[in-house]
Amino acid sequence: MNKKEVAEIKKQFTPANCAATRICGCYVGAEKEKKTEFKEAFLSLPEEEMFKYFDIFRKSLSGTIGKNLLNMEFPLETEAEGGTQEALLKLRDSRLTDDELLEAFYDRVIDSYDYGEHYLILLIHAVYDIPGKASDGSEMFDASDEVYDYILCCICPVKLSKPALSYHIEENSFHERIRDWVVEMPDAGFLFPAFNDRGSDIHSLLYYSKNAENLYNGLTDLLLGCVPPLTVEGQKEIFRTLVEETLGEDCAYDVVKNIHENLNELIEQNSDNPDPLTLDKAEVKYLLTKSGVEENQLEDFDTQYEAAAGENSTLIASNVADMKKFVIKTPDITIQVNPECMDLVETRVIDGRKCLVIGVDDRVEINGISAKTATD
Repeated sequence: MNKKEVAEIKKQFTPANCAATRICGCYVGAEKEKKTEFKEAFLSLPEEEMFKYFDIFRKSLSGTIGKNLLNMEFPLETEAEGGTQEALLKLRDSRLTDDELLEAFYDRVIDSYDYGEHYLILLIHAVYDIPGKASDGSEMFDASDEVYDYILCCICPVKLSKPALSYHIEENSFHERIRDWVVEMPDAGFLFPAFNDRGSDIHSLLYYSKNAENLYNGLTDLLLGCVPPLTVEGQKEIFRTLVEETLGEDCAYDVVKNIHENLNELIEQNSDNPDPLTLDKAEVKYLLTKSGVEENQLEDFDTQYEAAAGENSTLIASNVADMKKFVIKTPDITIQVNPECMDLVETRVIDGRKCLVIGVDDRVEINGISAKTATD
């Protein structure tokens, strides 16, 4: 799914567009015991509760594709009888009305999810009548010829509210507030099937993780049967390793600066594309060549890439670049520069000493104090 397709599904979670038919939930204690369960028609909920659930559902579809919103494909074996994809498909097709399937799903979540506190498993079933698209991209609600039938699961921590004083109107006085167990925004969730090319793709799902680095919590592999992709930090580490091993001792400042400039330029050129920019082995190699890496330094690049990332894997450009800052560090000094102003920092040899030279105006600010710079 791309960001436009995610946004289209998020729009369903409003009173005017609501496509949800049923909601089910299971409250799990810290010892993995089921405390209570519920199931009801979604549209029968009080309006105030409905709005709270909408907030939770929209949050589970929030974030950045490739960081905390992850497209995952099911391995072929999971679609066989008894597999994880087949179980989700049965659950979807039951429209959450089969108690046996619901209990089996809750049990699999409880067995899989690595979380030592209270949490709520929320499940909804929804049916979206997909409007057609005109040539100018506008929606044609009278031209729908496909229905997107899906389930959305959110796993939300349930925590005690913070202690505080509260005002009691009847007594006109302040007392300690009663602490309640409060459902927080989801830590994890998934949308099944994926809404790819504005249609159902039962071979894929969209996974949400509040923490982009916490993908190995048991849900992706044990519950869903999918192989989690590399985390953002994992992709950054692979890219750093590739650059350092390719350049070796000749890893020059200007070449590294060029790599980041060219990478940011590629991301900017792709900014209007709803799909994130990905880089495969050949594209990373071309990036390095364009940035000044010599041909002889790239002789072993294919082997190095396959060892670090895998033969057919790709890196998401926005995960390995930083569009907001350019950071230069020495053991004692850290310099942070706007990426658009990287040319202000140069390396020079002055009086036999290697130096970083920063171009400045007549005045600079030191701990909030405006000061005049030195003059010749």
